[in-house]
Amino acid sequence: MALHIYGIKNCNTVKKALNWLEEHKLDYVFHDYKKEPATLEKLEEWENITPWESLLNKKGTTWRKLSSEEQARAIDARGANVLLLENNSMIKRPLIEAGADIVLGFDEAEYDRKFK
Repeated sequence: MALHIYGIKNCNTVKKALNWLEEHKLDYVFHDYKKEPATLEKLEEWENITPWESLLNKKGTTWRKLSSEEQARAIDARGANVLLLENNSMIKRPLIEAGADIVLGFDEAEYDRKFK
């Protein structure tokens, strides 16, 4: 089963995840948000697996650059999805689809548990 990795190629966390997957010889398909933006359907699919709050990266520079009014739009899934569609870089990276599961970010111990 090939994993599906979503992110931005130049993101350091994504690079760590891709390196880990390659070192462990795991098959994956990479989806670059810059070339293949996330869709509303994909966001809703992910939100059926994990809460929308988990998808929204509030630690990144894109979030911090938003005005308080723009940030306030993320009060629910609908408002957050509008922001995420406008700014795919605010989706927690990497996002890995592993069958019916999703893994967010890079944590070597979690990768060892889930992917080995």
